[in-house]
Amino acid sequence: MARASKQLISPAERTAAGSVRPEIGRAEQRGGAAQSLDRSIRASLAGRLGREIVRGVYPPGSLLPNAADMCARFDVSRTALREAYSVLTAKAMIVARPKIGTRVRPQADWNMLDPEVLSWHLQSTPTESFVAELFVLRQMVEPEAAALAARAHSRLTIERVADAYRRMDEFKDGAGDLIGADLDFHMSILEGTGNHFLTALGGLIGAALECVFELSWEGASKIQDDRLHQHRGILEAIRDGSAELAKSRMTELLSDSIEDVRQYSRERGGEGEPAAAR
Repeated sequence: MARASKQLISPAERTAAGSVRPEIGRAEQRGGAAQSLDRSIRASLAGRLGREIVRGVYPPGSLLPNAADMCARFDVSRTALREAYSVLTAKAMIVARPKIGTRVRPQADWNMLDPEVLSWHLQSTPTESFVAELFVLRQMVEPEAAALAARAHSRLTIERVADAYRRMDEFKDGAGDLIGADLDFHMSILEGTGNHFLTALGGLIGAALECVFELSWEGASKIQDDRLHQHRGILEAIRDGSAELAKSRMTELLSDSIEDVRQYSRERGGEGEPAAAR
């Protein structure tokens, strides 16, 4: 039966069917390209609005301009604007109210652990207060993480922390990626705790940490050997399995590092000026 049914399709019909398929394929490709472009527009628009909110162009509590004005300003459709607003709403940065409009939410409501929100802060040149709040989080987490890593006493962790320190020492004069080595040092300690939540936290704030390391090394330009010595002390405490010593040394390093950032910020002009020199 299968062979008989196949014979019912004429050569002309098979040719016609075959000629349609490439057209369908090209149409699908065009549709996929259009969808990709739409997503790109939405992401770009959400990012631009997010950065403007962070910079205070639209401060907390203010109403965003009406949809017609925003569409005209950015030359986008209402659909693109609505979907960009959805992105910012999901990050708790704006809220829409019927008959009122779309309002910027208080900064305390923003999802600061969202990688894009963090990125928008960093792209908008973080102030000293932003960096100080990040250090509060670090001071709550990293000393205990160093202690946990020392107790776990994993050979792999020790090797990774030691390698990161070696690269920090090698690159201290600007011959390589000092900031990346410092980031690896701290991330290896977080991962060395064996705690998946702490590891995930490091992944979330990795970009912010990298920015802070850049600021702290700028501030410590005259005392780099001291900061390297502190990192070595943390490495040795973890290697020796001395949890309390690792904790106290990490606490000391963070305390000195935030002072380095404050010093650099003062040299740059204070709270209202950009903290990052990129």
